[in-house]
Amino acid sequence: MGEWALKNLLKGGYEGSIYPVNPGYDELQDLRCFPDLGSLPERPDLVVFAVGDQRIEAALDAAIAIGVPAAVIMSTTIIDDDGVPPLKDRLQRKINAAGIVVCGSNCMGFYNVRDHVWACGFDSAMHEAPGNITLLSHSGAGMSGIIDCDERVRVNLAVSTGNELSVTMDEYLDFALDLPETRAVGLFIETARNPKGFRAALEKANQRHIPVVAIKVGKTEKAARLAVSHSGAIAGNDAAYEALFDRFGVQRVLDMDELATTLILFAELHPVAAGGLVTLHDSGGERQLLIDLADEAGVPLADLGKETVVELEKILDPELPAVNPLDAWSRGGSNYEQQMTQCLSLMMQDDGAALGAAMLNRAPDGVIYPIYLNYVQRAHVESGKPVALVAARQGTGSDEVVVTSTHAGIPVLDSVPLFLSGVRALFAYRDFLLRDDDAPVAVAERAVAEWRSRLRLPGTLGEAGALELLADFGLPVSRTVRVNAGSELDEAAESCGYPLALKTAVRGVAHKSDSGGVVLNIGDAAQLAEAYRKLASSLGPEAIVAPMADEGVEMILGATRDEQLGAIVLLGFGGVLAETLQDVKFALPPFDAAHARRCVDSLRLRPLLDGVRGKPAADIDSFCDLAARFSAIVDALREEIEEVDINPVIVHERGCTIVDALIASKRKQA
Repeated sequence: MGEWALKNLLKGGYEGSIYPVNPGYDELQDLRCFPDLGSLPERPDLVVFAVGDQRIEAALDAAIAIGVPAAVIMSTTIIDDDGVPPLKDRLQRKINAAGIVVCGSNCMGFYNVRDHVWACGFDSAMHEAPGNITLLSHSGAGMSGIIDCDERVRVNLAVSTGNELSVTMDEYLDFALDLPETRAVGLFIETARNPKGFRAALEKANQRHIPVVAIKVGKTEKAARLAVSHSGAIAGNDAAYEALFDRFGVQRVLDMDELATTLILFAELHPVAAGGLVTLHDSGGERQLLIDLADEAGVPLADLGKETVVELEKILDPELPAVNPLDAWSRGGSNYEQQMTQCLSLMMQDDGAALGAAMLNRAPDGVIYPIYLNYVQRAHVESGKPVALVAARQGTGSDEVVVTSTHAGIPVLDSVPLFLSGVRALFAYRDFLLRDDDAPVAVAERAVAEWRSRLRLPGTLGEAGALELLADFGLPVSRTVRVNAGSELDEAAESCGYPLALKTAVRGVAHKSDSGGVVLNIGDAAQLAEAYRKLASSLGPEAIVAPMADEGVEMILGATRDEQLGAIVLLGFGGVLAETLQDVKFALPPFDAAHARRCVDSLRLRPLLDGVRGKPAADIDSFCDLAARFSAIVDALREEIEEVDINPVIVHERGCTIVDALIASKRKQA
């Protein structure tokens, strides 16, 4: 590590003074070597520690003693049979007390390519300044596995942040957003150690219109546990990150291949205009495959206008349909190059085209046919729109032609699914920037003050209390009457009117249906009395009488509190579907009705709201308005509420009704 740390500083072209420190040598790589930090002729600006965990504490003490302002600690900072507090905690206390800026520990350092500071102790590829992509990674391999394996990725800054003893990912992100070359940012993230700062940095990226692409690991419980063991990160609830990324337009990808491809597209092609994708092929089979893959990826294919179709028909062989995606190869012939070039150019000039791609396989040995570049270059010039050359299989990112074309603004990429994942992100970010959301709904300060006081008492609000809270904020709740004895049933029934629902109100019964605590469609006094007798004998006398809600689609609204990111709202399909299919979306409160509508429209069962088998369409706008108002309540009471479950919300043909609710206070265990 020490050898490579020195090599990288020289390889990166660092122009300042470099002082190797090692008592075993007089000279290293033609540089004078010093026995210790105290022997240096001047105080260094940065110390790169290439020492083991047994020696790192003493080495850090020596750096602090001479007033070093910054350091890189690559070692794991874990010692077998360590004392209390452990090494990592001891180092962090010393770092904080001294005010040193530290990259690491347990990291692979950083590459400030634009300023020629490569502070990394591992084998490195060549990186030309200044670059246009910033990559920030909790995983060291997640950094080097992208920037050192594909010359198409041009970085201005890459950081393996590790345990973040001093500097957290949000601070690196904030710094990178101020670099004039940064066109896109990639994150390989386990957790946000400074959630408030992370949100602020993402908001800054929005203001600068700099896209952020992220891999978020720890989605499953097992992966989250491994994140803890790997770098000391506490992986946050993935639902919270889903909501966070949606709020700030972060484009989430599944793996490192998708991350690299998407970053290349953002860095070289962003921004894209309105419209869909047009593609050129020389194979009918691959053209058909593209249609299937684009549908699966959620990438819209442009419908060509009539004028474009007419012009294409003049060029194509008669047996080829003038449609997008376009197979423009049939009989070949001496004019095939001109035919392919004209076809792609015409499609990209169509008003419905936002982006074009020639999807043509590489030549033997993975090289690029020069005529393919002619196709895309001419189409780009004549349309003024972004275009890429894409092969169905993997090629190489080191071919000089591939790299040169990509860096000239015409990416040469591999794998149709990877390309489509990147295009989906381009289109999604384009649409995110066009959002015109309203201000969040205001809530009554009187109700907020009253319920803050009531929720500070320990315990959980049962259905009656929860419905009272929601009604006090003006939400449409079902009428309920509490009863504690059979003698109160007639008055309750007269107040509500048949048919009725009878539900237990005994404390501690959260999911009443599972305990036999709900009886529906009670039609008369005799049925009500018998139902209450059974309910009281099995669960207790406290009960609720309510009118049966009108028919509609059962939805759910809820809220929970993430340890890192705070309150999160969920909305989706409710009733038994909430637990069986879990067709829900998550959002950070507060949000407006337009945001709620985007969440609803992305649900898998969304067509149910349009009415099926003769049933009327549900009032989606009413539900979205309710969700927005609910999110404002959750935000206003975020310090008091731990959990909310409103299930179901019945969405009728007109309007909606909250039928059942449960609210748990943060102080329920007090």
